[in-house]
Amino acid sequence: MHSIIGNEKVWEFRDGIFALRTRRFGTVAEIMIKKLYHFAESGSLAFDKKDIKTNERIEVKFSTVMKENDDKIRDDNVIEQCLKATIANRAMNSDDDCYFDCNIQQVKRKEFDVLYYGLFFADVVEIFKMKSSEILSCPGYSDKQHRGNEGEGQFHLNQDNIAYHRKNHQVLVLSYQELYDLLKSK
Repeated sequence: MHSIIGNEKVWEFRDGIFALRTRRFGTVAEIMIKKLYHFAESGSLAFDKKDIKTNERIEVKFSTVMKENDDKIRDDNVIEQCLKATIANRAMNSDDDCYFDCNIQQVKRKEFDVLYYGLFFADVVEIFKMKSSEILSCPGYSDKQHRGNEGEGQFHLNQDNIAYHRKNHQVLVLSYQELYDLLKSK
């Protein structure tokens, strides 16, 4: 696998990605996909990007991969659990044999044509692609994320199904140096 060797700025960049939350993290993933595939802005709140060559509506969903916490936070371990929660202690490499569970959520399959989804591991970013018509057959997909939410679903990526996604939907693996260079380019 790829690794980050000798470039402190790239390490800081990677750690910064892992420190981002929700919308800000999602925006980084959207910009990455836009630059990789030369997509346009969508002009819509329903989906993220637009493929101007095919006119397809593009949705982008990514997650950082962290080793599962080994214990619940309690009165007697709160400091220990906070110390264990750092990126250095929890970020997982793509070939680590650890339990992880990443949730690709708020999947509104009728609102897009193609889903780019993936995982930010500690060593690489794995990018997958699935047509909206394939989502119902995705292992573990549930079309009921929240009670009453019609047409909004989710699926998990974890050590039990990552081989399926790598075999059937993986389109690219980027090192953090490659991602840094891509985002730095105009």
